[in-house]
Amino acid sequence: MVQDAVPIDAAPIDATPIIVGVSQQTWRDQDPTRTPVDALAEVATGALADAGIGPDAVDALVTVPFLAQQVPQLAPLLTPNPGALLADRLGMAPALLTSDYGGNLPQWFINRGADWLVEGRYRTLLLTGAELMATLLGTLRGGGDLPAWREGGDRPAEDLGAGRPSSLPAEHAHGLFEPIVTYPLFESALRHARGLDEAQQRAQLGQLIAAMSAVAADNPYAWRRDVLSPEAALSEAGGNRIITWPYNKCMNAIAGVDMAAAVLLTTVGEARRQGIDPSRWVYLHGGAEANDVWYAAEREDFHRSPALAAAGAQALAQAGIGIEAIDRFDLYSCFPSAVTVACDSLGIAVDDPRGVTVTGGLTLFGGPGNNYSTHAIAEMVARLRAAGSGYGLVTANGGYLTKHAVGIYGMAPPAQPWADRDPDAAQAAVPLDRHPRLRDPVGTEAVHIEAHAVRYDREGPATGVVVCRLGDGQRCLAQAGGDSALLHRLAHEDCVGIAGEVTAGDPVNAFRFA
Repeated sequence: MVQDAVPIDAAPIDATPIIVGVSQQTWRDQDPTRTPVDALAEVATGALADAGIGPDAVDALVTVPFLAQQVPQLAPLLTPNPGALLADRLGMAPALLTSDYGGNLPQWFINRGADWLVEGRYRTLLLTGAELMATLLGTLRGGGDLPAWREGGDRPAEDLGAGRPSSLPAEHAHGLFEPIVTYPLFESALRHARGLDEAQQRAQLGQLIAAMSAVAADNPYAWRRDVLSPEAALSEAGGNRIITWPYNKCMNAIAGVDMAAAVLLTTVGEARRQGIDPSRWVYLHGGAEANDVWYAAEREDFHRSPALAAAGAQALAQAGIGIEAIDRFDLYSCFPSAVTVACDSLGIAVDDPRGVTVTGGLTLFGGPGNNYSTHAIAEMVARLRAAGSGYGLVTANGGYLTKHAVGIYGMAPPAQPWADRDPDAAQAAVPLDRHPRLRDPVGTEAVHIEAHAVRYDREGPATGVVVCRLGDGQRCLAQAGGDSALLHRLAHEDCVGIAGEVTAGDPVNAFRFA
């Protein structure tokens, strides 16, 4: 665990947490000589320059874990201790912190980092993250090697992750370890809950992507800067094929990017001591974190997030404002269902005129692994500074709508001291004990469908994935394949609530309609 809090200075200081430096970078040249630590160093130096301070002011360094570290075949290609190498590169000796995985991590570390700063554990925290997946995958496809990417880093960072696998074996066997399958499952439940037909559902998806594309087109850091009409978002022209129904390619997070971002967090007292220009200060007004039921297939239902609703409510309560006071949002947007669930959790419409993103979203701006929300926070800070007033709200999501963190930012000092925050309050409001359990069917059992999706290949529908409720109230998973009529029905109809049968298999169960 992190070291016990030790007061830095006996003299009273203003412990209000503020962001004083941000930096982002996007590279489009796929240069194999640029290592991930080079990318981290560039944005870390940029954030320090933005604040006007040197690296010796930093006493806590957070490195968001690389996405490739979660892939057994790719992890050996990267240095296991990028924080140590980065600290050496910048000439500083901070505490090194990291975690295991999750897109929630940037906002989670900002919230917890603010706690640590207020407690006096640290003076200044630098959050950094990078992904060079475009270069990594391009080099490997070309038969190249990246020896410099593996070098250095002899001091491991303290890992604050839960150390818990994200999927059950049955989920993995049926394809639910892949976000490109799981989030379309949530979409089927959302369609049913809203009472939409297919045309209405698809129209809403096209409009959401079109609105986000306009933001990305105006963002110089965005990976994809094309303005898409709703019709273009839904068209399969130009390689925009269906990945998992009803999501075209442009509705899936872009993982193959070369991007990095950094955020510098300190307190008002330390900023004054360092002589940081007050015009650079952006205040943290509220922050909360909570997890839903850990395994996606065991959620109470698939169209809501009690944890995100609780975290949003707690952050707003801490800030002392209502959702109507927020001027701009960045809602985690790996897939459209994540945006819709976030809007529902916060009590806003998907087409709210304030918009749902300041970056353009993961499907267009880019989805740099676990680090997207560092970009969202950096962009939010830049927008607030430019406006000179107002509030911004960022949501960050890890796993499969599993781990959530919310932050509220503003240009004016907060009405309530950060020290009053209870970091466990949001989690305490999430019911985790009333949900079905996943089990294997016995022989052939009657079920009804609770969520469904159809994975496509380049030839068309390939595999249906179905979440089913069993007669005893528990759940099972199944797949459907080889029957074009069955796949067509699962793809295009609202099948939630419809009866079927599941036959046990090893390891994959088979579904058919009753």
